[in-house]
Amino acid sequence: MPKKIGSLTLYSVDDLHELLGLSKMTIRAYFREGKLKGKKLGVQWYITEEAIREYFDEPEEKPAPKRKRSLKYVVQGVNDLVSETEECSTIEETLDTLSNQAIISLFQVKIVDAESGEVLELIKARDFIERHN
Repeated sequence: MPKKIGSLTLYSVDDLHELLGLSKMTIRAYFREGKLKGKKLGVQWYITEEAIREYFDEPEEKPAPKRKRSLKYVVQGVNDLVSETEECSTIEETLDTLSNQAIISLFQVKIVDAESGEVLELIKARDFIERHN
């Protein structure tokens, strides 16, 4: 049962447990981590009704937007018979490069993170064209 001190209403861990159905351990952890803004009096945590409202009114932190990767596309032969390699900076440029090849089945596209050089995907030229047309 919440405690009333004048116009102030204080809720204990037990009160929040009964009202919200959270475990007492979780509620105490929220107090320690600062998720709930309460005060400890002796060995017992208390929170005001206003602090509970603030908790529920606060918008949740949104994750930072992912930065868009800078990609490069490397058109290369699939075997030793075709030694051509061409680096492209856009999908359109890559499609144009592939359209100039006589036998498309002899080529593949390596998609690379331009900053780290990490190969993200290796795809057959025909599949690349189908994906982006």
